[in-house]
Formats: sequence, structure tokens, C-alpha cells
Amino acid sequence: MLLPPEELRDRISQLIFPRLGSNMSPTISVEDDAARIEALLDEYPIGGLCLFNGDRIRTPQTLTRLQSRSKYPLLIGTDMERGLGQQLKGATVFPHAMAFQATAEEDEQLLEASARVAAKEALAAGLHISFSPVADVNSNPRNPIISTRAYGSTPQTVSRLLKAYIRGASAEGLFTTAKHFPGHGDTDVDSHEALPVVSKNRADLEAMELAPFKTAVSAGVSLMMTAHVSYPGLDKTGVEATRSKPILTDVLRGDLGFKGVVISDSLLMAGADHEGEYPGEMAATLLRAGVDILLDIKDVPLTVDYLVHMVESGALDRKVVDTAFGRVWSLKTRFAARFGPGAFIDPGLAQPFSVIGSDEHRALAIKVAEKSIQVAIGESSDLVLKPAGLGQLGTACVLVRPHTTYNDPTAAPLEKSFLNAFTDGAFFQILPDTTDDKLEDLTAQLASFAYIVVAVVVKPAAWHKFGLLPGQAAFVREISEKFPIILVALGSPIVLADFEKVKVGICAYSDVEPTMLALVKFLKSLEVTA
Repeated sequence: MLLPPEELRDRISQLIFPRLGSNMSPTISVEDDAARIEALLDEYPIGGLCLFNGDRIRTPQTLTRLQSRSKYPLLIGTDMERGLGQQLKGATVFPHAMAFQATAEEDEQLLEASARVAAKEALAAGLHISFSPVADVNSNPRNPIISTRAYGSTPQTVSRLLKAYIRGASAEGLFTTAKHFPGHGDTDVDSHEALPVVSKNRADLEAMELAPFKTAVSAGVSLMMTAHVSYPGLDKTGVEATRSKPILTDVLRGDLGFKGVVISDSLLMAGADHEGEYPGEMAATLLRAGVDILLDIKDVPLTVDYLVHMVESGALDRKVVDTAFGRVWSLKTRFAARFGPGAFIDPGLAQPFSVIGSDEHRALAIKVAEKSIQVAIGESSDLVLKPAGLGQLGTACVLVRPHTTYNDPTAAPLEKSFLNAFTDGAFFQILPDTTDDKLEDLTAQLASFAYIVVAVVVKPAAWHKFGLLPGQAAFVREISEKFPIILVALGSPIVLADFEKVKVGICAYSDVEPTMLALVKFLKSLEVTA
């Protein structure tokens, strides 16, 4: 049995979930950041952690050490929309969410199975909360931060699939988080960089944005993550949903009947930042609005001490703190009731360590990737790679990546698998620093190949511009007009529409390793022998 803290300072600390590790520059691993968290735990009994940039072997050991150091059990959550491998190198990684809708009649079955796999691996590593599924509808195809993270472009598809994810993960005992309430799919601004505004009226928001969240509530989702987005149709003041009482209390809890935990999106994002605002003031505002967990807050000591002062001075009602604390603590008691209190320190009581990155799990991820590859442009007669003619080389593959600065363990290399399959082929890569002279040289080289596959990575990534760089787009357009290329979207399918001369277009929806392997297998199947 877990005994809850009674002291005000401890209860406030339980509402704070700072980050452990970081994928942002300068990157820091979970292991290298652990000493900072240990020192913090000695002074502030925080409720949990938001994990980034770990690995399969060391991170479970680090989390056990931190749990042993903590006065109360820690809840560990992470962004694992693409499986635990998104944050722990060596764990299983799955294609982006949008890939599942492309698997046709098997989409729910495959997603539920994938969610079970992700949940087992997370529990085995010492994690308790998945910051997924994404309940946003990708109604704006050029949304720079949702895109392929969404299950689809209609509320019906998103609702159906997020329910499958919640069903699978919950069955294994992992807490799920629907995000980003009340909907981030119709924005054209990345909330990591600025405050987006969705200017729809209440009726339109209910029909599109809110519908999947209603489904998530009925499906038993445990947490709801707020959006740093303004919705004047729901709150006339125009403040972001994260600090809006009309949205979080009246709409989410009142109209939708959500009884679980409300967690903010990262409070390091620009969409949550009000210039000149004291961190403690922001925290108090969010708690009054209806937030229970303050995620990824920058200054923990300052925030906790200020909130204690606010309550003791009467500026913040103690009931607000106690109510939020009660919801957070309920997650810990639910986990302990299922797996035993010892499972916080020894995750092997929940799942064996051996499940992380197992062959069986990787095989499922590859199956999803293989079934999600779709021919978006062209006829079956165009999908043939015949033997090279006299004086010609085989098949060339050109990978175009607009960003290489983010630390993403899912950004697996395509080169090795392609050259193993196409021994008479060649592989080229276009990166952000590829010069115009090199692009001209590459265009001349490509004339010698019988076939040219151009694989472009256009996907959402925090603090990164969405889409190809201008020079990269110009290169793809030029060679598509000179040669009959096969254009592959390793991410958003929208990139295929940008090049009207392309006669064969394939969408793979993701750039994770299983997708890379599936793409090579698909291309190899197009070969015919002499």
C-alpha cells in the first residue's frame, strides 16, 4: 500500500514532472542527466519524469536507481508515439501513426498489437505513461507539427484507431495520454515556436477537433495532454488551452466528462511562454485552469517554493493543489494495485527485460511497414525495374533529408539495406549542407542509371521547419523533369503532389528502420530478370 504525502510542499512537488535527458541541442542522455535529477530528488519529491534520449540497456538501470532515491514512487512518461524505440535506442520502433490507416482492413488489429508491444517494452524498462495516442485530426495537410503523427484526416478514422491504441496499451497496464486537447490538427504554426490559433466556431470544433477526444474519454484514456493553441471559439480571451479554465474545466471535465489526469504539454515550448511572466505565476495559472501535472517545467525549486508561498498566503486555494494531487496519486495507486508497489523499483515484476527489442516485436513493426507502403501515383505497368540496358548502370537511390540536427534514433540509414539488395546500384544522400555544385554533379551522374529512386523525408519534428529546403525541392523538380524517377515519400504523402512531372509515386509514411527495410523489399519486388 502506498502512503500519500500530507505536507503541502510534498504534494505540490508531486505535480511537477521535469525532463530527464534531452533530444534538443545540446543533447544529453538519460544517464548523463541522472545526477542532476538525483540532486533534485534530495530536495524536492517530484511526482515523475518526462524521459528523452535513453537506451535499452542502461536506462532501466538508471530509472531503478532514481526510484530508489525518491521519497515517493516516480511516474515515468515519455513520447513513444512510434514505440519505445523512439526514446530508447535498441527498443522496438514502429512507423508513424498515419502508416496504420494505410494497412486497410488490418489497421485496428495491427495497431492494437503494436500498442501491446510498446506497452510491454515500456513497462519492462520502468516506464508507466505513454504520451500517446495523438487524437488530433490532420485536417490541414501542411500542418508542420502533426502531419504523419495523426492516424488520419477525418475524425472517424482517428477515433477508430486511437481506440485500438488505448485498448492495446491499457490491456498491458500502460497509462495512455490523448493529445493535444482540444485539437492541434488544423494549425499551420508549430506550437514549439509560437502560439497557433484555430479560429473555428464551437460547432465546427465539436464536429472535427473534439470528436476523437470524446472517443478517448469513453475508451478509458488515463491522461489528457493540453495544446498550447488558442481557440477563441471555446475561450473568448484567446489564451492557449493549457491555461484556459473554460476549455480544461468547462469543456473537458464538464461537457466531455473526463475524470482522469490533465497534463500540460511541455512548458518549455514557445506556445506556453508569456514574456516576462514569473514561472511560479504560470504554474499557479495552469493549476487554477485545471492542469494536474506541470510537464517539463524549467525551474523546479523556484516553481515549488513559489506555489507553497501562494497557498500559505491565501493567493492559491489549497483545494486546487489537493485535487490535482489526488488525481496524480491515483495513477500511482492504480499501478501498484496491478503490479505491486515493488514494480516501481523492479520493473521485472511488470514485464521481463527480455521483451525489449525482441525479434518477435521487431517482426511486427516490419509487418506494419510492409503493409503500409502504397502506390500513390502511377499504373502497375510503370512499377517494373527491368535490367539495365547497354552502357547503363543499375538503380540509383537518392535520399533527401532536410534536417539532420535532431537526435532521433528512428532516423535509420537506408544506404546499407539498399546496396545489399541492389548490388549493381548506387546510393546518394542530399543533406542540408549539400552545395549547388554537388547537386549539379549528381544530376549529371544520374543520367547513367537505368532507374532512379528519390526518397524524401518530410515529417514533423519539433523546432524544425516542415518540408524540403528550397534547393532540395528544386533538385527533385529538375530531375523529375529530366528522368522517369520513382518518388518515395518517407513521411507525409503531401510531398508527392509538389512534383507534377512524377509518373510513379510511393508513400511509405515514415522514415523508421522497419519502413526503410520494407521499402527496399518493395523495390526489389519490382525487379524483373532478363
